[in-house]
Amino acid sequence: GNRAENQLSAMDNGADCIIICEGADVSPTIKSLAEQNGMIIMVTSYDAYTAARLINQSMPIHYFMTQDDLITFTEDDFVDDIHDIMASKRHRDFPVLSKDGTYLGMISRRNLLGNHGKQVILVDHNEPGQAVEGIESADILEIIDHHKIGAVQTMSPVYFRNQPLGCCSTIITKMYHENGIEIDRTTAGLLMSAIISDTLLFRSPTCTPEDEKTARALADIVGVDIEKYAFDMFSAGSNLKGKTIKEIFYQDFKHFKAGKVDFGVSQVTSLNKEELESMKDALEDFALEAMKTEGLDMSFIMLTNIFEQSTDLLAIGSGAGPLVNNAFAVEAVRRPAREGSDKSEDAWSVELPGVVSRKKQLVPPLTLFAEQL
Repeated sequence: GNRAENQLSAMDNGADCIIICEGADVSPTIKSLAEQNGMIIMVTSYDAYTAARLINQSMPIHYFMTQDDLITFTEDDFVDDIHDIMASKRHRDFPVLSKDGTYLGMISRRNLLGNHGKQVILVDHNEPGQAVEGIESADILEIIDHHKIGAVQTMSPVYFRNQPLGCCSTIITKMYHENGIEIDRTTAGLLMSAIISDTLLFRSPTCTPEDEKTARALADIVGVDIEKYAFDMFSAGSNLKGKTIKEIFYQDFKHFKAGKVDFGVSQVTSLNKEELESMKDALEDFALEAMKTEGLDMSFIMLTNIFEQSTDLLAIGSGAGPLVNNAFAVEAVRRPAREGSDKSEDAWSVELPGVVSRKKQLVPPLTLFAEQL
């Protein structure tokens, strides 16, 4: 308060600061002596009890901060990964940093209570092995597909649309029409291109009259000659120059499981038979690496000549050749060993005339006989 004797006593005892409570006036003498001694005078409207409690909150933050062994998370960390860490520590809040260490904000335990999985719509696939990583914890809203039904599981009923058509984009186009939504030129071009690609311009056995009708209607929206457009598209897409073997192998690769057999199928398409022939050895060698990476028992590579409507099939892995022989009633030829190559001896090749569709012509017979192994 305004007790001058107490203020002088504090000054005599070397106080650096005195706090005057309840807004009391400070005498000119005390102000002058405080200035001479370098002492700070603070005046507050609070009473002595409240002021004393607030002093505890006025300590420098560095008294409480930890500088070493900090528990921090980055914006890319998965919630499932940080959940156990947060649960095992006494802290309530944890800092979140960017990749360069910049502070972004805090995450607390209560943030995890309302955490829900990402909302996902599966399009053109319905098997977990072909979905993005973490699909098991996602909230699947819809499935739009044209392949066989796999073993995907959902937490609640979902809208599932599966039709035996040559391309999933045909289904999506139908959904535009059913909901009265006009298709703009850019979207029409994308949908048309997908149908052309999936059906090999209506040559694939998976193609239906509805696919062709839809693609031609989309071509009218885009304003292109669909045959010429398809030729230019296939020419550009089959130009494999400048791509690594890894890029070529994975540009159209799918993983399948039949019984106890895990196998992968990569499809490479081209207008040039010589180009396909020239990359056989490199693809075969890379397939062996991919089998280890993907955990596969067998790997199949479809070298598909679009306009000849045929596929040169490479079958790699123990039992892959006999499996192809049984599935297609053919005699696959064992690939010759090459000096300097670390490839296994379990590699075969066989020409399959008329086979251009992985979904309808290759995978079903392979799956049927693989399940018997």
